[in-house]
Amino acid sequence: MTSTIRCLGILFAALLATTAIAADTLFPQPAELDRDVAFWKAIFSDYSTDEGALHDNRDLSVVYERMDMPATVSRRERNRRVGIRRKHYQKILRALADGKRNNPDAEEQRVLDLWPDDVSNATLRAAAGHIRFQHGLSDRFEKSLQRAGRWRSHVDSTFARLGVPIELAALPHVESSYNPAARSHVGASGIWQFTRSTGRRFMQVDHVLDERNDPFRATEAAGKLLAYNYSIVGNWPMAITAYNHGLAGVRRAMRQFGDTAYTEILRNYKGRTFGFASRNFYVAFLAALQIDQDPQRYFPGVVPEPAVDYDTFRFDDYVPVEAISAALGISERELAKYNPAMQATIWQGSKYVPRDFEARVPRERISAPAQQLLTSIAARQHFAKQLPDLFHTIARGDTLSEIADEYGTRVSTLAALNNLGSRHRIRAGQRLRLPAAGPAPGIVAMKEREAAAAPPAAIIANVPAIAAGPEMPVSDEATEEFLGESIADTLMGALQSALLSDPSDYNVAVDNTIEVHPLETLGHYADWLGIKTQRLRDINGLAFRTPVAVGQRIKLDLSQVNAASFEKLRSTYHRELQDTFFRNNTITGIQEHTVASGESVWILSLRRYKVPIWLFRQYNPALDMSRVAAGTLIRFPLLVSNNG
Repeated sequence: MTSTIRCLGILFAALLATTAIAADTLFPQPAELDRDVAFWKAIFSDYSTDEGALHDNRDLSVVYERMDMPATVSRRERNRRVGIRRKHYQKILRALADGKRNNPDAEEQRVLDLWPDDVSNATLRAAAGHIRFQHGLSDRFEKSLQRAGRWRSHVDSTFARLGVPIELAALPHVESSYNPAARSHVGASGIWQFTRSTGRRFMQVDHVLDERNDPFRATEAAGKLLAYNYSIVGNWPMAITAYNHGLAGVRRAMRQFGDTAYTEILRNYKGRTFGFASRNFYVAFLAALQIDQDPQRYFPGVVPEPAVDYDTFRFDDYVPVEAISAALGISERELAKYNPAMQATIWQGSKYVPRDFEARVPRERISAPAQQLLTSIAARQHFAKQLPDLFHTIARGDTLSEIADEYGTRVSTLAALNNLGSRHRIRAGQRLRLPAAGPAPGIVAMKEREAAAAPPAAIIANVPAIAAGPEMPVSDEATEEFLGESIADTLMGALQSALLSDPSDYNVAVDNTIEVHPLETLGHYADWLGIKTQRLRDINGLAFRTPVAVGQRIKLDLSQVNAASFEKLRSTYHRELQDTFFRNNTITGIQEHTVASGESVWILSLRRYKVPIWLFRQYNPALDMSRVAAGTLIRFPLLVSNNG
């Protein structure tokens, strides 16, 4: 018996060693990044949320001081306190940079000792502008390790099935502290922090179901997204960075520095939205992974919560949630706790639980198998159709044009039904009457005629989002507090966050040229540039009516608008196009195809696989569509319609 145990122990140790080697290969940590990983391990395991580090945002080994900063302190007060200490160190760094190294006082010497002996005056002077405060997260990380137990088995098995390294299960520690109620200030949601635009590629995200908030469905989607990222960039460090920064920016960085030049990219890439968050996302993951793989070392005694044993059920038709609650013998409030994907419309009774939606309830909370109990629901409470949409509650980030598109109506109709003014200002929490509800009292036909000529809808103000169910979710700004800034802090960043999974480069190159993408024309470019189409023909030597080809490079005339303005308009066009498509279609997988002699990728995409060319290109971004040889392996996303 003893020898058997010893052999099993040796086998297990060997397995661990093999796993460690595999992890080192998949997730390399160059020695130059050790200081960054050490910094985040300290933030995750040593600094509590009542304190933080005042540090250099480029060289994370330089920590000026440990500051008390209770979590109850307001953002304004925190900024005031940090500002005082920042000025203190700025004064010292500038004095040292100006040559005061021969006779420094004790505090100046302490600061100087934080830097290498050969630090230059230029580096010290620049460091005065790099001082940043990072809140501690150790208590959050400990809770994250505890909460992860609820879903870890599902995450591991899902990733193994999808061919994704199970080590990526450490990402939610960074993204959300494994809190399914986590909501970021830019609209990301759930343990995997999907934005609506990215989430819609793989899940249902609308006013009936928001599957980003279901850890089970969101884990499936995260595995598919990570696998997709890897298929585009070819290595896990950049696939992980793309999860935060987006594929287009990561591909630009790789073209500039090399596919595996991880240190150079994270240190030196100057992308417009490649800020502190993006530079640190991969190293923070490495830190979280090391803690996740040895939790007792960092949090002695931590115990993961047990997974809940769920019974799942679904219907072939539409059923009111109150009927389900009564049949199962549990309250709607408790049912909501176990089914966070269900939106407020279901709990308010304006929508039925959709057919084919997989709901769940703990086995210990019901007296018999769920499907058996649900047979008690009367036939008159089963419906062949969903309830019509009568009202829409505005969420942060909504526009009238997006709402109109979602419900298959027009902006002018919404404006008329809701007596909106000419500027169409809307706000979060506002309820909009939809066509199925009929006209509101006092609204006449004249109002619709006025609205038809009104300008486009305005984006709503930056106000808190609406609760997703009967219980108001607890806001968890772990991402914001952890990284301190987001790629969506600017309008361009907001557009990028909506196009995270689009590897297409919509930027203007340094020579003022762009690559033509599907569904773009010279007319589009002329509109976005504020010039005549003929001007573009002239500077590019294009004959009249000669169409531009996908992949072709076009020179721009930026005399009327700058490159950033053009990029915003271009990105907005593609964001709206993709949002519309993914409201109606969901990606379920990938089909590989080897091109045979005589086959056309255009015909394959549009006719056999029924994939629009712009989406086909996203799955094959390096493919020259004008030169596809027989034997070329290409990928098609498999799509399912959300409309049945």
